[in-house]
Amino acid sequence: MHTIFARINNISALFSSCVMGLLAAIALSSIFVSYFEAPLEGGSVTVHGVKVKHGKGRQYRFEHAFVDFEIDSDLSPLFNWNTKQLFLYLDAEYTNAKGVKNAVVIWDRIVRRKEDAHIQVKNRQKYQFKDVSGFRDASAIYTLRYNVMPWVGALTYGTAGSTNVTVPFPPMINHS
Repeated sequence: MHTIFARINNISALFSSCVMGLLAAIALSSIFVSYFEAPLEGGSVTVHGVKVKHGKGRQYRFEHAFVDFEIDSDLSPLFNWNTKQLFLYLDAEYTNAKGVKNAVVIWDRIVRRKEDAHIQVKNRQKYQFKDVSGFRDASAIYTLRYNVMPWVGALTYGTAGSTNVTVPFPPMINHS
């Protein structure tokens, strides 16, 4: 009465429905786990120095900032059964000379294991930090942020540390 192809189709439909139901249950449980999780605390971001130099592009002039910073944060509580990896990034939020509010990522790292989740970094920024209108009379707040990438479910964002005070940009160094 039923061919072999009809039986294979029924079994595969049942199997895929069970897998989708299991994935939906995992996604919902991970949302509940992350919702009731305590916020991450204890991380620190310290800026040791900022230098501003003049630069010139093909069509415009800009100011280039060099930031020396130190990060100390334990992110191991973010790892659980559903955590695939963490994406960490240090951003600088400032308002430039024209009154435009900016947020620039100056450093990042991917953490794949709980054993590597205690971050202690003393470094200079990884990416260029420049502004066409300049850093004159500006100051920035540096914040370490994270993105938890789960095996199944929604991405979770958070803050792991901040300078908590604005760090002013010094006057530009002229090389004439």
